[in-house]
Amino acid sequence: MDNKTFSPAEQTLFDARFEAQKIAFGPAVFMCAHYAWKEGILEALSLAGKTGLTLDETQAATRKNKYAIKIVLESCLSAGMVSLVNQRYVLDKVGYCILSDKITQINFDFIHDVCYEGFCELKASLDQEKPIGLKRLGDWKTIYEGLCELPEPAQQSWLHFDHYYSDTSFPLILPEVFSNQPKHIMDIGANTGKFSLAALAHHPDVFLHLVDLPLQLNRAQEALTAAHVVDRAAFYPRDFLDVHASFPNNMDLIWMSQLLSCFSEDAIASILRRAASSLSPNGNILIMDTFWDQQQFDIAAYCLINTSPYFTAMASGNSKVYESEDYIRLCRQVGLELIGIKKHIGFCHSLLRFKKSG
Repeated sequence: MDNKTFSPAEQTLFDARFEAQKIAFGPAVFMCAHYAWKEGILEALSLAGKTGLTLDETQAATRKNKYAIKIVLESCLSAGMVSLVNQRYVLDKVGYCILSDKITQINFDFIHDVCYEGFCELKASLDQEKPIGLKRLGDWKTIYEGLCELPEPAQQSWLHFDHYYSDTSFPLILPEVFSNQPKHIMDIGANTGKFSLAALAHHPDVFLHLVDLPLQLNRAQEALTAAHVVDRAAFYPRDFLDVHASFPNNMDLIWMSQLLSCFSEDAIASILRRAASSLSPNGNILIMDTFWDQQQFDIAAYCLINTSPYFTAMASGNSKVYESEDYIRLCRQVGLELIGIKKHIGFCHSLLRFKKSG
């Protein structure tokens, strides 16, 4: 996306005004669409095929009251999710995507279960640079402190969102990870240990050093124990915001996936500085993330840009989905030099490789 615009090349003021109304009523449409999906209305229409259903038939199929069905389906009609043909509602392409497309469903659940209520506090979060909306889920300074204690369905929706974007990428980048035959890899932001498990399974001689908050490391250690590879790993509980919390030294490779977007630029610089200090003389740092400016398609950039308000209101209050140049600039500030970039990995990832300058 070179021109960095989502507007059509030619758009009348009337069309632009219609788009503005879609934004104004977006929350109402979102909730109606969510209801239609979760309460089986879209599924009932799907089963009816091109014939569709009348209101009475939809009521019989879903056992929902006719008032609710009419309210919700009229909103879905306005959003292009259904068509109304001779008083029969027929599932349309947008509705089909919500009903059957996994990434659409994961995004829906993430916004509904994790973010929606907290977004009411977005203004305060932006002004104070604190995740004020997080109080809707629990009493933590950041969401990362409470990940293991998030109420359901928020916890599962968060995990599905986080893992779906990364899981498809891990198998694709392992040859790149092991291109320099590292013996010691540090996984900073190990989370539940998914990358460490993949790396340990890929190469029998590698040793993993996992760094994260204590609760996340407990989960990672359980996963590695269950996979019978825990003897090839060490665990280092660290608060990344503690500028004095050093990382283990002499690492051949340092891996960070979807980690730095959780922090402000100042905190990122601190993490990168400590990571650079932990490298062996010929070591590299690999950073994989979802940079919105490196996307092939506008749909990916749109989703990523609009994930940033989650980081503001719910996660940390001062982080976001960054552009790739932001990371490159911050790495340069701490003495790291970009030596390679691999784009279009999985759904929307890019991989940056750095070494110490000079």
